[in-house]
Order: sequence, then structure tokens, then C-alpha cells
Amino acid sequence: MESVQVEIYGQIYSIKEQDDAAYIRELAAFVDAKMKDIQTGTGTTDPHRVAILAALTITDELYRLRKEHKSLEAMTENMAKRLLTLTEEVDK
Repeated sequence: MESVQVEIYGQIYSIKEQDDAAYIRELAAFVDAKMKDIQTGTGTTDPHRVAILAALTITDELYRLRKEHKSLEAMTENMAKRLLTLTEEVDK
């Protein structure tokens, strides 16, 4: 396992990764940018508060995307069933 060093909100973290160091760096850059956006938007400088607000923001995005994914999945399933029904009717 390789160790990757990343900087998030001015702190250096050493993260052990198994596969893709570039992916870990990308994740860290995303968190860093989100924290900086929160700090700019709120004026809060307390790193713990910024981290909590960033975590809540990222979690909100995740939950919204999960909900959208479920909705799209259901819509796709319904369309597939409809197409199958139409295909079966044409074959008769």
C-alpha cells in the first residue's frame, strides 16, 4: 500500500491507498475546494466548523444524486417494460 500526501484546508494528510493515487488527490482537491467555498460563503474560519459544514454540503449533494439516480432507474425500468410490451404486441 502506497502513502499519498494531500493538502486539505492548509493541513497535510498522508493517506494510504491501494490503487489510484490520482483519485485520492482528486477527492482531496474536491474536499479542499468545498471547504474553501464554505469558508468564503460563511466567513467562518474555525476549521472544525468549516469541515462540518462542508461534510453536510457534500452529504446533501450525495443524497440528492442518490434520489435522482433512483428516479432515473425507476423510469428506465418502466420504459424497458413498456418497450418489451410493445415488442411483444408487434410480434403477435
